[in-house]
Amino acid sequence: MTTGPDSGPAGEAGPRDWGAWPDSEETRRGRRGRGARSGRARGRRAGRFGEGREEGSGQGSGFLPDGPVEGSAAARGPGADPQAVARAICLRLLTMAPRTRAQLAEALQRREVPQEAAEAVLERFSEVGLIDDEAFAEAWVTSRHAGRGLARKALASELRHRGVDEDIVKDAIEQLDPEQEAETARALVMRKLSSTRGLDPAVRTRRLAGMLARKGYGPGLAFRVIREALESEEADNFPSSSPSMEERDYPED
Repeated sequence: MTTGPDSGPAGEAGPRDWGAWPDSEETRRGRRGRGARSGRARGRRAGRFGEGREEGSGQGSGFLPDGPVEGSAAARGPGADPQAVARAICLRLLTMAPRTRAQLAEALQRREVPQEAAEAVLERFSEVGLIDDEAFAEAWVTSRHAGRGLARKALASELRHRGVDEDIVKDAIEQLDPEQEAETARALVMRKLSSTRGLDPAVRTRRLAGMLARKGYGPGLAFRVIREALESEEADNFPSSSPSMEERDYPED
């Protein structure tokens, strides 16, 4: 009498006995292939939505998975050299993007590096110039003002959020000339002005002022450049066609 995984005695249907009938090699290979594809799909989804990512690129602390992080003191075991772990973490983060000392200190704390080892590595990196908050702040002000049009107030807030010392923040934002800041505000208003045409003047002013406020411009400068832009637009759209006094008094022969 012959039996199989889907039958009892020959010719009679029966329940499938998975315990008595192991998978064939083809079935096992197929299951392993589906598992690998499923794992890759989960990895792609995690990458898109930032699940389990480490520190971001200059935007403060990123997402960290639960439990010991790979490369952390806990993950390396009790015999790992804490300073070696700290150096590896800092070098990896600095390779991805410039960091302030405070950002690196926070990253080492999250990765359970002992404070004494972390301070020793951060001090050494500062001595050799791998950590330079002054250079970071100056470059940040230049790039964020040119690229995003941010004013002094917003730039100072971003630097403080990244742990930069207050004196360094003040020195960095002072490099931004007030007239340059005003010119950037005018350029931002002119870029936005056309999208507000047809609206009530009060609504246009409110929207333009809100845009400048979000970028850190004070109300005095904001309303001044907005008024100038609206007046310039009105003059361009409605040029004066009335003859001058000289033209009225002295008509052509």
